[in-house]
Amino acid sequence: MPTGKVDEIFDLLVVGGGVNGCGIARDAAGRGLSVLLCEMGDLAQATSSASTKLFHGGLRYLEHFEFRLVREALIEREVLWRNMPHISWPMRFVLPHHSGLRPFWLIWLGLFLYDHLGGRRRTLPGTAILDLRRDAAGRDLSPVYRRGFEYSDCWVDDARLVVLNARDAADRGADIRTRTRLERAWREDGVWRAELRDLGAGGMSTVRARAIVNAAGPWAAEVCANRLPATVGDPPTLRLVRGSHIVARRLFEHDRCYVLQNADGRIVFAIPYERDFTLIGTTDRDHSGEISDAHCTAEERDYLLSVVAGYFRKPLDASAIVHSFAGVRPLFDPGEGAASAASRDYTLTLDADAAAPTLTVLGGKITTYRRLAEAAMRRLRRRFPEMGPDWTGHAPLPGGDGPVDGKPAGVAALRAAYGFLSPDWADRLWRTYGTLAAQVLGDADCAADLGEDFGGGLTAREAEWLVSREWARTAEDILWRRTKIGLHLGDRQVDRLAQWLQTRA
Repeated sequence: MPTGKVDEIFDLLVVGGGVNGCGIARDAAGRGLSVLLCEMGDLAQATSSASTKLFHGGLRYLEHFEFRLVREALIEREVLWRNMPHISWPMRFVLPHHSGLRPFWLIWLGLFLYDHLGGRRRTLPGTAILDLRRDAAGRDLSPVYRRGFEYSDCWVDDARLVVLNARDAADRGADIRTRTRLERAWREDGVWRAELRDLGAGGMSTVRARAIVNAAGPWAAEVCANRLPATVGDPPTLRLVRGSHIVARRLFEHDRCYVLQNADGRIVFAIPYERDFTLIGTTDRDHSGEISDAHCTAEERDYLLSVVAGYFRKPLDASAIVHSFAGVRPLFDPGEGAASAASRDYTLTLDADAAAPTLTVLGGKITTYRRLAEAAMRRLRRRFPEMGPDWTGHAPLPGGDGPVDGKPAGVAALRAAYGFLSPDWADRLWRTYGTLAAQVLGDADCAADLGEDFGGGLTAREAEWLVSREWARTAEDILWRRTKIGLHLGDRQVDRLAQWLQTRA
């Protein structure tokens, strides 16, 4: 890693290693700018690994007349899927209808608009009407649900999305520094001078940058208030909204998702998750207290369980929950009205100092991260007129250079080359690494060649890849962000991985 000598100078210092920060770093590096990204924790450690994990237009945002946001997200949905088919794939969503909802014809009209607002769909099928008395999707539902709808959106592994953006940025020359916090920055001689603290080793470094991007997510206001000079303007007003999820043993056998509309107007998704589980979420609660302490509260857990109980035949109680998580979404919103109604649109605020500008990213949703990065580059073009044109719309992320429907062939090719892989093991490797899976496995002729088996198909060979190529340092980094193998491991296996990482370090 670079030593951070004071004479280092970058075009762009990006603060924050979530989806927006890593997306901007990748975009800028691909345009020929020199980029340093600092993240005080792990990549995607906060909001960007705690989403509902969907590339979607946001069907419910139509109710709030956010047509531009929905249209942009729907157009972007297929662009993203095309560029990362290993970590994203289409999913059909079942929306049961009942008398407490809007009239059947009105929902159908909304779904028709959802199908067409983004223009011509090239690959995803449109809305269908379901007879839930005959369709397999109705078998697990209460018999009161007799008909419904089915429409298309896309699933994405959110944390891997962030890491792969960082990996591509680094491959294009960006310097990615995790566990590194911006202490303070000031303008000097027409550029920014910034002090960075290595939270692992404890050392300090000073770097210079021609511009700063504040993409610290829910910490963006704190960065403005405490780490940048007053000349960048007043700290932005953010509405911090907590979204919580629970993970339970699989509730149904098919691979479709349910859209559960609650009496309070909220939508809860029940999504097939990591083969053996169902992901249920999300909530919308205004968050107070430490952002890093966000967790699914007992109230939120019970709320999600009650929504599920209103739809499914099989009862679900707290004992069935195997995991939960929560993230804090920073919404650019005055705080009036329900949290669920707050806009998920993004705002870019430019402190247009001619010599050394600061761009602050506020709000946004995971589906529009790439478009947000392009918009950020447009705002900074005056400072960097030499930067290259937009390029990310047709550039796959690492491992995503196969066809969008290439998963079956990719898994089959892996098993043919590595005969010791079980179907589930090969499938997980493809869903994690795509066309790079063979590089992870290397020249292994048998499972023993991959080194120690920590459980869940995680071997020392794969763990070494994640440490050396994807900035993983702890067991949590590997088990919950680079992969979701933590769902399959016991405490002793987790401890053994932690010991291996400590020995390696």
